[in-house]
Formats: sequence, structure tokens, C-alpha cells
Amino acid sequence: MLGHDAARIHAALNDLPAALLVAAVVFDLLGAFLKRDSLKTAGFWTLVAGVLGGIAAAISGLIAKEAAPLGTEAHGVAETHGTLAFIVLGLFALLALWRVVRRGVWSDKEQPVALTAAVIGVALMTFTAMLGGRLVFDHGVGIPTATLEAAALQRAALSGENQPQAAPAAPLPADSTTPAPVPADSEPPPR
Repeated sequence: MLGHDAARIHAALNDLPAALLVAAVVFDLLGAFLKRDSLKTAGFWTLVAGVLGGIAAAISGLIAKEAAPLGTEAHGVAETHGTLAFIVLGLFALLALWRVVRRGVWSDKEQPVALTAAVIGVALMTFTAMLGGRLVFDHGVGIPTATLEAAALQRAALSGENQPQAAPAAPLPADSTTPAPVPADSEPPPR
């Protein structure tokens, strides 16, 4: 139904929650180090906002995965990306719930455990984001095939490439978003 627009919606929704979750961890680390309750409060509210935004990003990611055609390798990357995204969201949701139950403040014994979990969450979130980037930049997920083919022709024309390109080792699946090789005798698009 949404096709390539679903991927665009997911891209629009996933950056802010990630930034909020990183900011929450930074606020909490600074609050712990500097012993400032105002920073810990900022950490609490950015954590809650990041989790709520993360829920929207996860839902849009599920919709995008169903809407966009995926090749075999891209499907595997998408599965790992989605699984890790839910692990990260679950971890931060547990941290937020823990903070809500503790009325926004962890005890001195809880704080190192929670902050360690939060730093691990940021590291996992970063890797998850890198996988999302691979889906777009290495596999062209969310980009219409015609757009990829036009971009390949334009790049070839701009770089002066007139050498024949190697044919793929095996035929590409029908649902692949990988562009077809550009024939060596094709004319570049007019400028």
C-alpha cells in the first residue's frame, strides 16, 4: 500500500528517538558525575520521550519492511536490524519503566547498573542504525528500481564510464532492488 513511502516515513521517524535516547544517557552520565539532579531529570524526560518515539519508529519500520521489496541478502540484514531495534527499544523501555517506578531517580546502587545498561543500549542502537544504513546504501531498499537505474546512468555519464560492466554471476531475483547493469553501448541521458 505505502510502497517506497513507508521507507521514507520510517526514515523520518527514526532519527529523533535515537538522538533523544543518546541525550538521555549523556544527561544521566553527567548528572551522576556532577551530582546534579537537574541533569538527571533531563535524562529521565528525554528517556521517556525517546522510548515513545522509538515505538513510532518501530511500528513504521515493520510497515516499511512489509511494503518494500527485499532481495535475499537485504532480507537477512532487515531481519537482524529489526530484531536489534526491538532489543534496544525493550532495553530502554525497561530503563524508563524502572525510572517511573523509582519516581525518576535510581538509588546509588541501581545507578551504575542502569547507566551501564544504557551505554550498552546506545552501542547496540548505533550498530542497529548502521544496519539500517546498509539496507539503504548497500541494497537500495526503499528506493524505486527506476530511480536506481537512472542514477547509475547519470553517474556513468558524469564519470565518462564507457567500459562494459561485468554481468552479474547469477540472475537477480525479480524482487531485487539492485539496479540492472548498464549496457556498454547505451547512450548517456541528455544533459
